[in-house]
Amino acid sequence: MSEIKFDYAQIGGVKLHYAHTGNGEKLVVLLHGFPEFWYSWRHQLIALSDEYTVVAPDMRGYNLSDKPANVADYEIDNLVDDACGLIRHFGREQAAIVGHDWGASVAWATAQKHPEYVWKLCALQVPPISVWQKNQTFKQFLASWYMFFFQIPRLPEWLLSRNDFVILAEGLKNSTAEQDVFSSENIAEYKKSWNEPRALTSALNYYRANILKRLFSKQSTEEKIKVPTLFIYGEKDTAVLPESVQGISEVIDAPYQEIRIPDAAHWVQQEAAEIVTDSLREFLAEV
Repeated sequence: MSEIKFDYAQIGGVKLHYAHTGNGEKLVVLLHGFPEFWYSWRHQLIALSDEYTVVAPDMRGYNLSDKPANVADYEIDNLVDDACGLIRHFGREQAAIVGHDWGASVAWATAQKHPEYVWKLCALQVPPISVWQKNQTFKQFLASWYMFFFQIPRLPEWLLSRNDFVILAEGLKNSTAEQDVFSSENIAEYKKSWNEPRALTSALNYYRANILKRLFSKQSTEEKIKVPTLFIYGEKDTAVLPESVQGISEVIDAPYQEIRIPDAAHWVQQEAAEIVTDSLREFLAEV
C-alpha cells in the first residue's frame, strides 16, 4: 500500500490537481462527480496502489484545480480532453477509466470518442446518455429536479453555500443507504473543497453546460462502446433511479459486466468500498 501523493498536470489551458498512488505499469484514472473531489476515491486510491499507478484528479472546476470562467468550458468534450490529457501526462497511451456520477458521464464519453485511450471502462451509478434518454420516466424527471434548479444563475450558489454548506453536507449524509457513511471528518474535507473560490459556480456549470443540451435533448445516436466495460450500481440511489440504468448492455459492443449492490445508494464507492474495490480489482485483472 502506498501513501497518497499530490501534484498538478498542465493540460491545455487548464491546470489539474490530482492525487496519485502506486507505480504499476498500468494506469487507472478515477473520475469523481458532483459535489466531490479526488477524496471521493480515497479507499480505492490506496487499495489499488499495490498493482497499478492510480490517479484521481480534482476535475476542472473542483477543489484545487483551475476553474475556467465560461459555462462552455465545462462541456463534456472539454472534460474528455482533460481525461485524455491526464493519461498523456503520465506518459501512457492508455488507461482504465473509472468514473462516478459526472465522472461516469466523462468515462462513457471518453470511451466513445477516444477508445484508443481506454483499455478498460468502469462506470458507477450513471448510464450512457443514450440509455438515460431512452429510459426517461416522469418519476426520474422528478428525481432530477435539482438539475433544472441548477440552471438558474447565482441563486443555487447562494443557497448551497448558506450556513456553512449545510444543504450539501446534509445531502451527502442523508442520501446513503446506511447511516454514518460520511463522518464529521469526511464532511469537513468536503467543506474545505466547496469553500475554494468559484468552486460552487464551477461545479454547477457542469449542469449548465450539458444538461439541457445533452440529457433532455433529442435522442442521442452515440457510438457503441467498444472496450471491456463494468457497470456498478447501488440500487438505493434516489437521484439515478433503477429504471434509468436498464439496457446498458445494448450499447456495448465488447465484454460487459454489471454488478448491482442492493444495500448501497448513490455514493457507492464509499458506501460499499470493499465490494467496489474487489470488483474493480477482479475486472482490471481479467485478460
